[in-house]
Amino acid sequence: MRTEHKHRLAQLRHWRVRKTVTGTAARPRMSVKFTGQHIYVQFIDDVVGKTLVAVGTRDKAAPTEVKGANASNAILTGKRAAAAAKDKGIEAVVFDRGASRYHGKVKALADAARESGLKF
Repeated sequence: MRTEHKHRLAQLRHWRVRKTVTGTAARPRMSVKFTGQHIYVQFIDDVVGKTLVAVGTRDKAAPTEVKGANASNAILTGKRAAAAAKDKGIEAVVFDRGASRYHGKVKALADAARESGLKF
């Protein structure tokens, strides 16, 4: 399959998810982005258009062994994201997987955040 076609399918998948997923102050949107090397998680209030909390593998607070965007690092990042959200008083979120499919790394991150106390 051509790269352009894959990108187009991913873009359509992302738009399809974002049509239905909206964050509020009570339940912010937990946006997850996986690149080839890093993982980024943001908690966003879409009503105001403001990022409340952001966690990633590039943070200075990230452990040094967290390098790469694999499933084991997704678990660690999910736990760190849930802890950061709890510190800001966020209990419940709406999960936004973006253009990624819900399996593998994405599922591992979501399960780790759920186990750490976030409600989806």
